[in-house]
Amino acid sequence: MSYGTAASLRSVTLDDVRGARRMLSGVARTTALEGSRHLSRLIGAPVHLKCENLQRTGSFKLRGAYVRIAGLLPEERAAGVVAASAGNHAQGVALASSLLGVHATVFMPKGAPLPKISATRDYGAEVRLHGQVVDETLAAAQEYAAKTGAVFIHPFDHPDVIAGQGTVGLEILQQCPQVRTIVVGIGGGGLAAGVAVAVKALRPDVRVVGVQAEGAAAYPPSLAAGRPVSLDSPATMADGIRVGRPGAVPFGIVADLVDEVRTVSEDQLPAALLLCLERAKLVVEPAGASPVAALLAEPHGFAGPVVAVLSGGNIDPVLMQRVLRHGMAAQGRYLAVRLRLTDRPGALATLLGVLSSADANVLDVSHVRTGPRLGLTEVEVELHLETKGPVHCAEVGRALRDAGYPVID
Repeated sequence: MSYGTAASLRSVTLDDVRGARRMLSGVARTTALEGSRHLSRLIGAPVHLKCENLQRTGSFKLRGAYVRIAGLLPEERAAGVVAASAGNHAQGVALASSLLGVHATVFMPKGAPLPKISATRDYGAEVRLHGQVVDETLAAAQEYAAKTGAVFIHPFDHPDVIAGQGTVGLEILQQCPQVRTIVVGIGGGGLAAGVAVAVKALRPDVRVVGVQAEGAAAYPPSLAAGRPVSLDSPATMADGIRVGRPGAVPFGIVADLVDEVRTVSEDQLPAALLLCLERAKLVVEPAGASPVAALLAEPHGFAGPVVAVLSGGNIDPVLMQRVLRHGMAAQGRYLAVRLRLTDRPGALATLLGVLSSADANVLDVSHVRTGPRLGLTEVEVELHLETKGPVHCAEVGRALRDAGYPVID
C-alpha cells in the first residue's frame, strides 16, 4: 500500500527542520542528553543518551505530529484528523490535536495495551478499537478519512512529520558538538530520516547509524533493492519499530543520508532495556533501547563520542516484567528450573536448604501433584531463582545434581 502523493514526496531540507523547531518552541521539550559511564567504558569513548523517552507523551512522536497538524489549512483543521497507532503515534496525535484545537479520532488495535489506550483518551482523542493488528487498524483509519474528509496523519511518511522528528538532530548537535556517531532506531524511517537531514546538512562528517530489530528489518532488503520492500509478517517485541514496509518519503532520505542500517536480535533488546533501567535509571521501551542494543552487540564498531537516541519510554508494565525477566535470564541472573521430589513432609524444605547453601534467591515456587508423568508419591516443583551470573547458574545446577535432584528442564 502506498501512502505517498506527488506533493508528499517532496524533499525535506534543513530549512524545513529549522522551521519545525520554531513551530515546536514551547510545545516539545528539549530533552536531556545524559552521559553513560558504563557504555563509555564499554565503547572506549564517550557515550550519551538522548532521552526522548522523557518527551511529552513519552516519545519523539509529538514533534512530527504537531508540525504536521499545525501546517494544515483552516478548512482541513475543521474537518479533523485521524490516525492509526498501537501507542506512541496515537498519543502524539492526540496531544498535538488537543493543543491546536483540532478534533482527533485515533484507531487502535483491540489488543493495544490499556495504559496506551487510556493515555490517548486522556490527551483528548476519540479512540476507536478496530482490528487485531496495526495493518487492519490503518486500513480502518484510511477508510474513515475517505468517508468523513478527516485528514489522515501518517506516522512517518510525510515531509512535515520528518521535519518535526529532525529537530531531535538539531538538539543533539547543540548538546554534543563533538559527536561523531548518532545511533537511532528505525521503523518506518521518519525519525532516522529527519535526524539525518538535520545532521548531514550541518555536520556531514557525523556518521548516522540506523538500527532495526531482526524480525522486522525491512530496510536492509529495501536498500539492496533500491525501493521499499514489504515484509510478510514482521515480528518483534519492539512494537515501536515493527513496521513491515519503509515509507516512500523517509526511504529516499535514509538511502541517501544514513550511513548504515544494522539489526539487533530479540535477545539483545531486553539486555539493553535492562541496562537503561539499572545503569541510567531510565524506563525505555524495546524500540527505544534498540540503539543501546546495537552498542552492546558490537561495542568497538562506533567512533565516539556516540549519541544513542532513546526514542520512547511507553512500555506496558506486563511487557516490562517479561522483558526484564528475559534480560536477566540472558545475563545469567535469572534461572527457572523444574524437578521432581518425593511428596513427603520436609522434602521442599530440604530442597530450599540446598538452594540457600548455593546462595540462590528463590523468587517463586509452584507445585504440581497430579499429572500423567507423575507417580503416586511424586510432586513436580518449578522454581524461579535470582542468580549472580552464568558461573553462579552453573554452580546452582551442580549443587542440585550433587544433592540428587535431577533437573527436568
